[in-house]
Amino acid sequence: MTLSAPRVAAEHHFRTHDGESLFYRHWPATGAARRGAVLLFHRGHEHGARMAHLVDELDLPDFDFFAWDARGHGRSPGQRGYSPSFGTSVRDVQTFVQHIASAHGVPEHDIHVVAQSVGAVLIATWAHDYAPKVRGLTLASPAFKVKLYVPFARPGLALMQKLRGLFFVNSYVKPKFLTHDPERIESYKTDPLITRPIAVNILLGLYEAADRVVADANAITLPVQLLISGADWVVHHKPQHQFFDRLGSAVKTKTVLPGFFHDTLGEKDRAPAVASIREFILQRFDEPAVPVDLREAHLSGHTAEESRALAEPLSPLSPRGAYWAITRGGLRVGGALSSGIALGHATGFDSGSTLDYVYRNQPQGKGALGRSVDNTYLNSIGWRGIRQRKIHVEELLRIAMERLVEMHREVRVMDIAAGHGRYVLDAVLASPVKASSILLRDYSDINVRDGTALIAEKGLEDVAQFVQADAFDRVSLASVTPRPTLAVVSGLYELFPDNEMVRRSLAGVGDAVEDRGYLVYTGQPWHPQLEMIARALTSHRQGEAWVMRRRTQAEMDQLVEEAGFRKIDQRVDEWGIFTVSLAVRVAQ
Repeated sequence: MTLSAPRVAAEHHFRTHDGESLFYRHWPATGAARRGAVLLFHRGHEHGARMAHLVDELDLPDFDFFAWDARGHGRSPGQRGYSPSFGTSVRDVQTFVQHIASAHGVPEHDIHVVAQSVGAVLIATWAHDYAPKVRGLTLASPAFKVKLYVPFARPGLALMQKLRGLFFVNSYVKPKFLTHDPERIESYKTDPLITRPIAVNILLGLYEAADRVVADANAITLPVQLLISGADWVVHHKPQHQFFDRLGSAVKTKTVLPGFFHDTLGEKDRAPAVASIREFILQRFDEPAVPVDLREAHLSGHTAEESRALAEPLSPLSPRGAYWAITRGGLRVGGALSSGIALGHATGFDSGSTLDYVYRNQPQGKGALGRSVDNTYLNSIGWRGIRQRKIHVEELLRIAMERLVEMHREVRVMDIAAGHGRYVLDAVLASPVKASSILLRDYSDINVRDGTALIAEKGLEDVAQFVQADAFDRVSLASVTPRPTLAVVSGLYELFPDNEMVRRSLAGVGDAVEDRGYLVYTGQPWHPQLEMIARALTSHRQGEAWVMRRRTQAEMDQLVEEAGFRKIDQRVDEWGIFTVSLAVRVAQ
């Protein structure tokens, strides 16, 4: 298979968001001009060197190759088989891609990713949550559902984690069931860098992320090549086929490899599989990249159909109708005890008042029972995600403020639908950077009143003001003076399914923000409580049902890009519910 002399890897490290220094190998292109780069992501238990054979076998001299050792694996630091969370490892992927762009000059759109097993689930989750603009993905035997062979193993592991805390599970798979290649089998046995234990939090996080990504694979619109090992002893085939069928990609191909064990890219007779990967990569770089246009996703498609189904009333005589009627009754009882639930009933569970209550996170109610009910309410997965979103909004606001100061520009902040404005004011107070002006806007007179009081409480009356205004009025937004250098839209567009409204609002923001200014915006590509919210909770719009249409990250990014911004950074919570992104206004 090798048509040229073996390439030699250079060894490097990159810094993660939490300060770890992860190891990676870089094989520079040997052709006359570099066309792009291929990133290799290894299986669980393994490390980047075990994919190094692909560098020469793929025979792509015009491409750089990169292969990392995931944290806790190979020559990267950390306890073996451990990461703080699966989401942390997904963010490591994003940081690695950003590092390659900055340190090696390979932009995201010139990258193709090849990943195997657990690495393939990492990449699929990254593609779902971060919506990168890479050329394509090759996913080999993604471990969407591991064959545990023990009944109730997954809930049992979850229970043990609650009782014992962090513990590790050793791999039960013998090397002879991974590949038919004798040399590969022997090297697996003797390789001192193989990581045999895996932390249970990572294993459970893998299952949860895989369930979410397979269920919502329509959100992934990148070109995808899926390779399935026909005789895989380690993972189930059904979720792999479901994932492929649900992909939103315009270009996708699936190949089942008869007789292949789980180590697809390390199998004895892998030459045809490697050749198909090479062909797929070259096709992606020979053809112009045409993204799937998602700006009309509110009219048709998966999330539009989902939203319409949630808006359909249920018969009270049906089992589901009765279930949700009982749930609504339980919330009415809860509202008599819990201050938070009562506030939701009074102002809407999506109102600025409710969100400010959730941010403060101080259980209140009638007596000990009321406070206990309120505590349970405040710690629901959705509200935990909201509080993490606040942390991420404040972090990216501070980053944008610091960048503006580095460019010797004034920090003029505008929030177009601020609620009470707590996250903006907290971010400003926590930053060493001083804002010259803060304009908070909201349609609700209650929010204007309470937000104005919060400005006074924070002692920011000299730079901040709160005005009543419509976040969807393009002319009003465009006429703001002085022109903001930093705009924020948090938690607004998630409440409105119509993209035409969002486009009008973003156009106004684009008109308002100065060139090379910044926009912080949020998204909600996924929510595990979507039906509960639609069937049981009321909105701020005269008590109507709170029915949300999810926007995939790719859809949200396209709308922002249309308004003249380019995304440069992103955060997402551990559950994949809320994203926060930072974009820069492209100079006109």
